[in-house]
Amino acid sequence: MMKRNLLVLGLTALLSACGFQLRGTGDADFALTELDLTARNQYGATVKAVREALENNDVKVHAGAPYTLVLAREDETQRTASYTQSSRSAEYELTHTLQYEIRGANDLLLMNDKLIVQKTYVFDSNNLIGSDQEAAQLRQEMRQEMVQQMVMRLHLITPAQLDQLQQTAEAKAKAEAEALEAARQAEKAQQPQQSPLQLPIQ
Repeated sequence: MMKRNLLVLGLTALLSACGFQLRGTGDADFALTELDLTARNQYGATVKAVREALENNDVKVHAGAPYTLVLAREDETQRTASYTQSSRSAEYELTHTLQYEIRGANDLLLMNDKLIVQKTYVFDSNNLIGSDQEAAQLRQEMRQEMVQQMVMRLHLITPAQLDQLQQTAEAKAKAEAEALEAARQAEKAQQPQQSPLQLPIQ
């Protein structure tokens, strides 16, 4: 047993020396140090869990942050995955989706994406309370997994990337505004000019 433990420690030290880090260890600081956070349901379980996860990773969540994480839409669906011989539902598939955006100055959209988590559970028609409890527990686990996915994706984003996306979004918005104004001016120029009404001379 001791030899095996020494071998594991030796391999860990060797891998660390080569620059390899085990998952969940080592430096995992966020490049983003501050974010605003909004959601349709500001008091929902998901937005609270995301806020807590960000703060646990030393991200300051406040309204004055230069970028805003928007939990745009959250959906939970359930469908029958399999049946018993008596055609009663025996297994359900739960799907939890979360669409989110990151917006910058002037509320410009910088990026958006969607997270999807799916789980199945066995439905026992003879134990409805137990099945409901299992489903509730599974939904909670799915939310936790979704928040972990969110944290992992946000961890890869740097302020420099968002700054570049902000510049691109501003240039696009400016081009669209100029094109809209040009179209409006062209439409105005094509309208027939009405001659002033001339009254007969008495």
